[in-house]
Amino acid sequence: MTTAPADAANAPVAPFDEMITPDGTPRATHAAVMDTLTSIGASGLEVRARQRDAYLDRHGITFTLGERERPLPMDLVPRLLMSGEWQRIEAGVIQRLRALEAFLADVYGPGRVLADGLIPRSLVTSSTHFHREAWGISTPNDVRIHVSGIDLIRDEAGEFRVLEDNLRNPSGVSYVLENRRTLAHVLPEVFAAHRVRPVNEYPERLLDALKAAAPPEVSRPTVVVLTPGVHNSAHYEHTFLARHMGVELVEGRDLYCRDNTVYMRTTSGPEPVHVIYRRIDDDFLDPVHLRPDSVLGIPGVINAARAGRVTVANAIGNGVADDKAIYPYVPKLIRYYLGEEPILPNVDTFDLTDPDQRKHVLAHLDRMVVKPSDASGGYGLVMGPSATDEELAQAARDVISSPRNYIAQPVVTFSTCPTVVEDGRIAPRHVDLRPFAVNDGRNVYVLPGGLSRVALPEGSLVVNSSQGGGSKDTWVIDDGVGDERPAVEDWSDDGATVPWPPGYNATRRDNSPSAHDDRILQQERQQQQAGDRAAGGTPC
Repeated sequence: MTTAPADAANAPVAPFDEMITPDGTPRATHAAVMDTLTSIGASGLEVRARQRDAYLDRHGITFTLGERERPLPMDLVPRLLMSGEWQRIEAGVIQRLRALEAFLADVYGPGRVLADGLIPRSLVTSSTHFHREAWGISTPNDVRIHVSGIDLIRDEAGEFRVLEDNLRNPSGVSYVLENRRTLAHVLPEVFAAHRVRPVNEYPERLLDALKAAAPPEVSRPTVVVLTPGVHNSAHYEHTFLARHMGVELVEGRDLYCRDNTVYMRTTSGPEPVHVIYRRIDDDFLDPVHLRPDSVLGIPGVINAARAGRVTVANAIGNGVADDKAIYPYVPKLIRYYLGEEPILPNVDTFDLTDPDQRKHVLAHLDRMVVKPSDASGGYGLVMGPSATDEELAQAARDVISSPRNYIAQPVVTFSTCPTVVEDGRIAPRHVDLRPFAVNDGRNVYVLPGGLSRVALPEGSLVVNSSQGGGSKDTWVIDDGVGDERPAVEDWSDDGATVPWPPGYNATRRDNSPSAHDDRILQQERQQQQAGDRAAGGTPC
């Protein structure tokens, strides 16, 4: 549980600007990028923005908002993280995941943390994402969080803090990779003065981690990506990852269970499936054990997972560990399981089930952000300083009637980065950061940089794409110390090169996935046609 500091003065606090110092000059580490942007000018950036939109549209790099598919808003100004900054972020993310893995293994196993009273048992068992059906299910390599996205913000002092954990179906990693390729295509000049850590190995790392989670008796596991279908807002990412891993993109109707084994329907007959990278929510995964009206999942898949015949990644029930009501306890979990002090602090958070904390929040609601404990995507939150009296009154009624379902945090002013806005002008906009991590059971790989989301409306702190936010290409600057390896081509269209990341094994892999884009594209067309018919439209 985290208690907020005493009330501060009401004067607004200036956000930390990651590129410009308080006296208006560029930070030394960012001067080269700012010089390049200045030389291009506002009119030139307008032209590059049109080229960017055309490139994204031509390559189908989209997301769905309001039942419309549109190019992902990508800013032209990259976000730079220095090597030392990134080392701290990376270490903090890995530490946090180790503790959360131990917590999940505990609550779905012996329950020691509950017996010791470190966290209230009722807080865990009342979570909408706690699934008793997952009790006792484990994977061969003891990994439940195969893929994670830990959301960070940078506070007024420039310190990175954890805003929330995403341990179920974290999305956005495809945009990290595509942002790099897009920026290298439309604004190659900005790369000239920097050595940037590459990001293009992520699909390979993900595939290796998924294969490592397969049943031990399987020497050549079959991995699939399970999507809800073409109408899902993140379907582009599902397709992207399946294609780049060289595995099948499937819907629930493409799979079935028999004798505790999952099979995939193919033109050559049933094929056993050993690892399912699912991108659908727990409730829809198995209509036998969870929502009986689900048509998206696979009946009996939980039985197959319990029998050790298939691995579901991420594991069922992970959401209890990223429930926002559990979040205030994570620093205690780090100390409890690891015996370490947290590297990355939490944002100060009030547990509204505590009467004293709830009383304080209700008395200062206009200075708080109130969030539903089980929501995502920026939905349902109330920003106290900008809320109307009616919205504040409704938030108070909600908190009083269901304190377990909400948390409250003092408003934290996210850091800002220069961003291209109307007419090619550059202005500060608030950003957060989602580093993605992949756990193969032996090592945790944290994708260098991650997804920087930017709140495009002036003054907004809501960065979610579903709420009008965009993204930035995020660079981890490699200082090159002790790195004698030759440069290797990234996915940039202009042939720009970047160095191997420190410690990366450049040996060519002997299990590269076989590409089968044609089969995936054919399946996508069939899904689209089926969706069009259901909507009464005509397939294109």
